[in-house]
Amino acid sequence: QVQLVESGGGSVQAGGSLTLSCAGSGRMYSTHCIGWFRQVPGNSREGVAAVYRGNTDTWYADSVKGRFTVSQDTAKKMVYLQMNSLKSEDSAMYYCALTDAGGNCEDPVFNSWGQGIQVTVSS
Repeated sequence: QVQLVESGGGSVQAGGSLTLSCAGSGRMYSTHCIGWFRQVPGNSREGVAAVYRGNTDTWYADSVKGRFTVSQDTAKKMVYLQMNSLKSEDSAMYYCALTDAGGNCEDPVFNSWGQGIQVTVSS
């Protein structure tokens, strides 16, 4: 069972930057999709970005394209979310998630989730 732990959240002013990290532990393969999600209380969870572990394929929500960048260090089992030009509407709890081995980012089913980390952007 893979475990995921997010770090790097916090408070920042609008226009600033933060980098979230997601550390994986346990057996991981090249055939996982790793996603970043966010959720505001009372709202549904929103997919933000994803990266396929076996190559450099990435996916972004329209709301973050050009501002957020997802990257990974497969040797360290780390995935990062670089967030630039942050807006107040980016404030949320952010989660990383992983598909089972054999998954993909085109039609992912995320079965492993981190505990989440808060990002607060003040205007």
